[in-house]
Amino acid sequence: MIKLFGLGLVVMLFVPSSAWSKIGGNDVKFRPSGADTVVFSHNIHTARAVKCNECHYKVYSTVGHKGKLTMADMQKNQSCGVCHNGQRTFDVKDRNNCSKCHK
Repeated sequence: MIKLFGLGLVVMLFVPSSAWSKIGGNDVKFRPSGADTVVFSHNIHTARAVKCNECHYKVYSTVGHKGKLTMADMQKNQSCGVCHNGQRTFDVKDRNNCSKCHK
């Protein structure tokens, strides 16, 4: 009976931890007024070694960020512009990069 309990405990601890270890998530689509849809891919960002906490709770206050994202703010190195500033990765100020986000 004790062995069965121990095995059950190990399974309970192992199964959730493997589910929590999944990195990434679904694509998030935004429809800014006057612009084409923006597709944010968690998988692309995590594949490039961006850690979750680099955006969640630092750049964005919550996981389900509902705030308004504007190009003006991004060009002031806010929201996506924190990284997309021409130093860490492509610059949101460069019009040649529009199609990288706007699909």
